[in-house]
Amino acid sequence: MKENINIDTRTFVRFWLVVIGFALVAFAIYSARTALLIIGIAFFLAIALSPPVNRLARILPSKSRVLSTALAYVVVVLILGAIVFLVIPPIIDQTAKFVQNVPSLVDTATHQSSGVSSFINHYKLQPEVDKVIISMKDSATKFASGLGSVLITSIGSVLSMITAFILVLVLTFFMLVEGPTWLNRLWRVYKNKKRMEHHRSLMAKMYIVVTSYVTGQLTVSAIAGTVAGVTVFVLSFIFNIPASLAIPTMAIVFLLSLVPMFGAMIGAIFVSAILALNNITAAIIFLVFFILYQQLEANYISPKIQSKRIDLSVLAILVAVTIGIYLFGIPGGIISIPVAGSIKVLAEDYFSREQ
Repeated sequence: MKENINIDTRTFVRFWLVVIGFALVAFAIYSARTALLIIGIAFFLAIALSPPVNRLARILPSKSRVLSTALAYVVVVLILGAIVFLVIPPIIDQTAKFVQNVPSLVDTATHQSSGVSSFINHYKLQPEVDKVIISMKDSATKFASGLGSVLITSIGSVLSMITAFILVLVLTFFMLVEGPTWLNRLWRVYKNKKRMEHHRSLMAKMYIVVTSYVTGQLTVSAIAGTVAGVTVFVLSFIFNIPASLAIPTMAIVFLLSLVPMFGAMIGAIFVSAILALNNITAAIIFLVFFILYQQLEANYISPKIQSKRIDLSVLAILVAVTIGIYLFGIPGGIISIPVAGSIKVLAEDYFSREQ
């Protein structure tokens, strides 16, 4: 039996206006995703830097929040500048050395086996082998040169992001300076004091989630970077690799370890690639050792440090990190877990009130 459903024109128009409105909002958000990412990173940095800024403001005789924010900024900029100075020059230097040594490596590889040489001489294949060797040298040199150009292009891309980075720093600075004033204005808007206290409690819980996670993740990343740097330093006494690579290794692993779950492993693979330009055996030993260390970190170090900081399941963390990385890249992966923890606080509050 068929039933006819009558929908008046006004309802029909309202429905499609709502659908079109949601589509326009989604399109606007997608179009402004870069700006939203910059604002989100600045907001995250402001929350992360808020505890040390608050402590400095209490310690300083003038109690100036502007001065305490400026001092914290000087420290952050110095650390970032040191990391850039320590990481980029050694990578360029190792790539350049590899490009220069490619022909000699090919010569060494082709003359190590005496059996192969006698076979070539017996059947008079030397002209053909020479052609193959020349072709291999050219191909290897082109590959190495291409690797260097890729690294230089990557550095150029990083330099092109300086404007966005400066904008993030400026936004973060003003968020730190004006944040308490804006919060006080927000609380004064409330007419219902009970609701205001409830929302303040929620914001305090989310603030604790973010700052606790940042402190714990920085500690875990610092330990991983130190272990990786010490390992490379020890390997430099055994194999033909420069001891100066230890400090760039610490910086690379520390930065990439800030990305939860698999950031440290990406850093280890990147360091292994740099070590392989000097010694393949050292690169393999470093990678195997860091995989073993990752098991220790995942099962003991990280749970011990991050215990009860963010009460999220492994599945929730993996989903949050995946969404963050695919939407906003590495910055999205770094802030994904504290954002998920804050959403969990809001969800728990909603369900508890509904019950």
